[in-house]
Amino acid sequence: MTHTTHRILVTGSADGLGRAAAQSLLSAGHEVVVHARNRKRAADLGPLLEQGAGIVVGDFADRDAVRRIAEELNAAQPLHAVIHNAGVWSGPAVMPVNIVAPYLLTALLPAPRRLVYLSSGSHFGGHPHSSLAGIDWRGEHAGSYADSKLFVTALAAAVARLRSGVMSNAVDPGWVPTRMGGPNAPDDLELGHRTQEWLASSDDPQALTSGGYWYHRQRQEPHEAVHDHVFQDRLLQALAHETGVRL
Repeated sequence: MTHTTHRILVTGSADGLGRAAAQSLLSAGHEVVVHARNRKRAADLGPLLEQGAGIVVGDFADRDAVRRIAEELNAAQPLHAVIHNAGVWSGPAVMPVNIVAPYLLTALLPAPRRLVYLSSGSHFGGHPHSSLAGIDWRGEHAGSYADSKLFVTALAAAVARLRSGVMSNAVDPGWVPTRMGGPNAPDDLELGHRTQEWLASSDDPQALTSGGYWYHRQRQEPHEAVHDHVFQDRLLQALAHETGVRL
């Protein structure tokens, strides 16, 4: 059961799992900041704004937009938690949106004590032994979705290791029937957003842990590279070099 009201950012909340999480958290009495890629998408969030949600707008494929959003958030009331929900399945924006933006926000937002990163069962198909220097971080070509999800899962574990006092976890929401997942996806849409809400807001002792990879509130074992400190450090170094921002 949640006992405390928190201020929580949910990225990628114009539809799908992000919108469901934002709506649920608002209904539970939390202060929620929603995020949309552009003004057109932001207009779809009107019902949540009418319920009191705040909003930030910016394309996570654009690093300057991510930096501007971070500045805007740092100038406002401190965030207690961030649910890094925004993601794309294919195309040039895979790496910029799925890993570079979460890394930048993590590096530029020092206040949140709870960080939840959306992973995927696809991360097991990622390639940790590929040269990180050869990754298309800027999205000039299509990147591997599986690689991006392996990287963001490893980022969650690295933050848990390196940031004392921060609870950082990754969540596999399952293959759910969202716009990205498609109408025939077999997993439960309701269960798909509950775990990240729980980790971001609950006082349940299990939720007050760090470094986990979760599926429907059950802690699972991720790809073996996720908890490899050498791989984590290589990933962080590559992202720091690419963005000019160290974690």
